[in-house]
Amino acid sequence: MYNIAIDGPAGAGKSTIAKIVAKQLDFIYVDTGAMYRTLALACYRAGIKADEEAKVVAKCKESTVSLGYENGTQKVFLNGEDVSTEIRQEVIGNMTSAIAVYPEVREILVKLQQDLAKQNNVVMDGRDIGTAVLPNADLKIYLTASVSVRAKRRYDQLVENGNEADIKAIEKDIEDRDYRDMNREVSPLKQADDAVLLDSSYMTIDEVVAKIVSLAQ
Repeated sequence: MYNIAIDGPAGAGKSTIAKIVAKQLDFIYVDTGAMYRTLALACYRAGIKADEEAKVVAKCKESTVSLGYENGTQKVFLNGEDVSTEIRQEVIGNMTSAIAVYPEVREILVKLQQDLAKQNNVVMDGRDIGTAVLPNADLKIYLTASVSVRAKRRYDQLVENGNEADIKAIEKDIEDRDYRDMNREVSPLKQADDAVLLDSSYMTIDEVVAKIVSLAQ
């Protein structure tokens, strides 16, 4: 099996890039962030706060996260319910970053992700794929972009979907999330020693995809 790991901070374009790369290579795309968001949604629906670790872990253990594919697009299910759209809310994104620091939450999902990679050619994106989940991945990419560029991308996405947005607040959220992700005790976000660094701030999606595909050849 050939495994590609794409890591990087929030808003760097990992999911968008990984989906296209997977399609071009005819690999399975695994959105690990969506899996974490699904557990965050389960906690959010139950009224559990991110800092209630014992309750978070208990809820995650009793929740079932599964993946499905429809026309090549990944769908994520919570206890059999398609929550692919609902998990994209900003409030769920912030909660995800907060609960992902708990070791037991990570253990639940890492095993599922590793099993998928053993059985399939995959492109997997997240925060610690190349360093912790798939340390022996055949190709590792660290995809990043400046905070201002990432905030503008998120702002444009929200406005395009008809939502009100404050770009300064988005920048602050991204900076806070970067800090949490990079400073957590368990599997912090960092570039793997053998990862290829790609800064997408001034690259088009097509340029980033072409670079990754060429590296995988």
